[in-house]
Amino acid sequence: MIQELIDNMRLYHGSYCEVCFPELEHCARYKDFGQGFYLTTSKSQAENFARISTRKAIANQNVDADQRYGMVSVFLFHFVKELSIKTYSTADAEWLHCVVGHRKKYYFQDVVQKLKNYDIISGKIANDNTNATITTYMAGAYGEIGTKSADEICISMLLPERLQDQYCFRTSEALKCLTFLESEQVWL
Repeated sequence: MIQELIDNMRLYHGSYCEVCFPELEHCARYKDFGQGFYLTTSKSQAENFARISTRKAIANQNVDADQRYGMVSVFLFHFVKELSIKTYSTADAEWLHCVVGHRKKYYFQDVVQKLKNYDIISGKIANDNTNATITTYMAGAYGEIGTKSADEICISMLLPERLQDQYCFRTSEALKCLTFLESEQVWL
């Protein structure tokens, strides 16, 4: 179950560098819930992502090849104003269509269009451990994409009860609700 955002909730962001002031223009576009700044309530999930992010940054020569650590930046969430929030409480067909629609152009664009005005989208994380299953789904190996049977096969293989949460802050108004607290190094 996804935790509802509440005042003074701690959220974690894993990266190859410290992020004190997130900027949407530096966020990747084709992520699970679209372009935005991603956080989680799971510190261990953020630590894992920091390691993965650092390895990718080294491979892409975005950081020094000798860097042997990633960073987990810690934020405190507080409501500054009313926000439009979409929460996927579980990994179901609606969640799957959202993830696939944001990752792959031309699929589920009606879903992506409906989500354009949300400040924050939260739900289960489809991470590197689940990427192969979702890629197989997008290739049509479980049946026609978007059919009930293909959706059910894919979701059952993801073991949704084991997936961590993620919160995608998609607008500058949403980012105003985050206060940077600290960061710490995570060794590779």
